Order: sequence, then structure tokens, then C-alpha cells
Amino acid sequence: MSRFLLLQLRPEAEASDSEFRAILTTSGLSEDRVHRLCLDHEDLPPDLDPGDYAGVIVGGGPGCVSDPPAKKAPVERRIEEAILRLMPRITAQDIPFMGCCYGIGILAHHLGAEVSKDRYGEPVGAVTCYRTEDGAQDPLTIGLPDRFDAFVGHKEAVQGLPKGAVHLISSGPCPYQMIRYGQNVYATQFHPEADAKEFETRIHIYRHKGYFAPEEADTLIEMCRAAQVTEPPRLLEGFVERYG
Repeated sequence: MSRFLLLQLRPEAEASDSEFRAILTTSGLSEDRVHRLCLDHEDLPPDLDPGDYAGVIVGGGPGCVSDPPAKKAPVERRIEEAILRLMPRITAQDIPFMGCCYGIGILAHHLGAEVSKDRYGEPVGAVTCYRTEDGAQDPLTIGLPDRFDAFVGHKEAVQGLPKGAVHLISSGPCPYQMIRYGQNVYATQFHPEADAKEFETRIHIYRHKGYFAPEEADTLIEMCRAAQVTEPPRLLEGFVERYG
């Protein structure tokens, strides 16, 4: 039975566990098909080879790759350094990869593109996404509608398409919502694993993390509950079906 490597970057146990359950639900994976590593308190095994897995999935997190090193908490620096150590092998060998939210910053940074808070940050909530012409042809996004809603919430964003990458999905506020490098390395700015309930959990956990004013939490939860976000989970399901 093929297994997937899941790298989680959230130092909050409640958020990490909730994200784990959401990824299992949306991807269709069972726990015995996942090698889960929580990089906030687990080191990468020295002999870990991402090529030994059917694919690599990276979850989101509160860190920002564009923050100056001196402003990053020690746990954030350790998480970022660990995942960046794997990226050269993943991109060089075109190992199946799905980076969710934080993952697009890691991929773009590794590829030499600018990731910053200058433009394209999006408040917590649902945003309308659009497939590009390349997105209409890509094996993972070909089954998505040309227009769909997804949950977002990010302080930083990719400022320009990385060299050699393909632009698959955009939105009005943030043009680079999904990209592909090579044939098998994918990353999204939106959260393909999250439904309204999952986002409600994160709003409670991150209400004092600078994503929004704490007093806006209840309004954001109601907004998420009213949103019609149905298509993004198909990406994780399709990723597992294609490579598993």
C-alpha cells in the first residue's frame, strides 16, 4: 500500500490535529497510509527520502517565509529550515508534492521568486478563484469549474510567477492561487483541505495572531458558514488518486 508523507507546520496542537483530520477527510487517505511528521516538535529523520513516498503533502502554518530571520520564533525557523532542506530533492526529482498555503511560499522561495507582504495578502474568508488556460489542461485542475470559491487567509504572497512554473489558478486579490513546477510539484495559496467548520476552528485559534482584529472573529465565522466552498477538496482527492 502506497504511503504519503505529511509534513505539518502548525505549533498549536489543536490546529495541527484538526488540520490532520481535515486532510484525511478531503484526500480520502486512511491514517495507515500517512507518515505524519509535526515539524514543530519532530526532527526530519536523517535518512528520510521523499522519493520513498507516493507523494508529499505540506500543511499550512502561521509562519511567513518572508519575515526577517531575527523576527522569527525559534520554532518557526526550525520548521522552515527543515522543509526547505527537502525542496531541492523534490523539485530536482519531480517528486509529487502538494503544498497548501504556506507551501506555496516555501516552493516559490526555493525557486528564487519573491515572496513578501507587499501585495496580494488576503483577509480570512472565501474568495472567488479562476482557472487559467493552463489550469484548464492540467491533470489535477482539469475537473474543476472555471470559477469556484475557496477559503484563504494569508499575510504574504508570491509576487511573481517563479521561473519554470506554470500558473494554474488565480483570484482578483491574489493572482497566484495555484502553481505547478515540473509535472508533479504543486502548491496552492488557498486551503484545499478546509471547510467552514475547519476554518471556524482556526479563527478561534489564530484570533490573536494578526490575521484579523480579534473582535471580528464572530463575523468571520458567520461569513465562512455562509460561503459555498465545495470544489477545493477535489484537489487533494485528485492528488491522492493520481499518485497513490
